[in-house]
Amino acid sequence: MTMDETIKRINELYHKSQAEGLTEEEKEEQQRLRRKYIESVRGNLRGQLENLAIQRPDGSIEKVSKKKK
Repeated sequence: MTMDETIKRINELYHKSQAEGLTEEEKEEQQRLRRKYIESVRGNLRGQLENLAIQRPDGSIEKVSKKKK
């Protein structure tokens, strides 16, 4: 399932929960899909931060996120 399909399904489940309520299986699916989405956002943000650098006034460049070894 692509991220667009995941987001679409999360929204469908949300609207259904507001209109008529969800079954236990749908509640579990909604929680699972939300976790998957949050993990994706965090991973994307982590990847962006790892590639971010700041140029200091003295001209040196420092990476924002230093990998732990």
